[in-house]
Amino acid sequence: LRNAADQGLLKQPDVLLDHAERLLDSPECDLFVASFLDHWLDLRKSNAAAPDPLLYADYYLDDLLNESGVEESRAYFKELIEQDLPAKYIVDSDFVMINEKLSEHYGLPPVEGVQMRKVKLPDDCVRGGFLTQSSVLKVTANGISTSPIIRGAWIMDRILGQPPLPPPPAVPAVEPDIRGATTIREQLEKHRNTETCAVCHNDIDPPGFALECFDVMGGWRDRYRATATPETAEQTIGHGGQRVLHKFALPVETHGQLSDGRSFADIREFKNLLLDDQRQLARNLVQQLSIYATGAPVRMSDDEEIEAILDRSTHSNFGIRTLIRELIVSDLFRKK
Repeated sequence: LRNAADQGLLKQPDVLLDHAERLLDSPECDLFVASFLDHWLDLRKSNAAAPDPLLYADYYLDDLLNESGVEESRAYFKELIEQDLPAKYIVDSDFVMINEKLSEHYGLPPVEGVQMRKVKLPDDCVRGGFLTQSSVLKVTANGISTSPIIRGAWIMDRILGQPPLPPPPAVPAVEPDIRGATTIREQLEKHRNTETCAVCHNDIDPPGFALECFDVMGGWRDRYRATATPETAEQTIGHGGQRVLHKFALPVETHGQLSDGRSFADIREFKNLLLDDQRQLARNLVQQLSIYATGAPVRMSDDEEIEAILDRSTHSNFGIRTLIRELIVSDLFRKK
């Protein structure tokens, strides 16, 4: 690559593409995948918050689960690149890349070993795509509780490319009630009575509600966990032998209504709503790739070039590898 650059050959789009294809097919692609997902999906934060040893004793000290979650996301994105799968696979798919630990965690038919492999999902399964992966659901939680605000803002920013405005100054944060007396939805309803808060929360909260069926490590749940006394706690032992000190409290509600009026009942219906605009999913990915590749923000002056990349990628339904190829030969990459 350096020799080609020294000879000025990288100014030729076909030479540039040949090197891009060579690198995408090489073992070095794993380094790109890991680094890019650290940037795009915040996977670099996967060790930032450990599951609470009282509320989530079944996850506490389970390093294999945490590591497997990150490897799943990397293996999945690598598969999207290798097969040039459409951008819609960012949100949903009929397969996952899992190992024995994740098959158990997701309640899927068992597989053996720690190696990631491609597994077809049962019909109507909630898994598939990045939104329901353990790694993503972990980095959008704090180890103790989940927040529709944090997860909703993450979806808007990282998946839709529509980052919400920062909260107004002096507005107190909404903290989930780990005692189990009220749900986060009930607390947010009170919070949204303030007009200045409602403007943004009408956009942020609904996507976050869709993910409330997943706990701090991406496990499925029907009810929230709450702190308990030894007398009222679940009579089980968690990972590593710790006594479980939680009880099951109020039921989880996953329904919501987007700011454009479209409603959903659960994560399945929410995914379908996101898939209505696959070009936006692809547009955001191109923007994220451009930021990663150039180190420069995407500005309004880049919109025309981005739309041209998308236009040239429609034949592949915005295939991930196609988007990377088209970005590499664009002025957005070559001249920024």
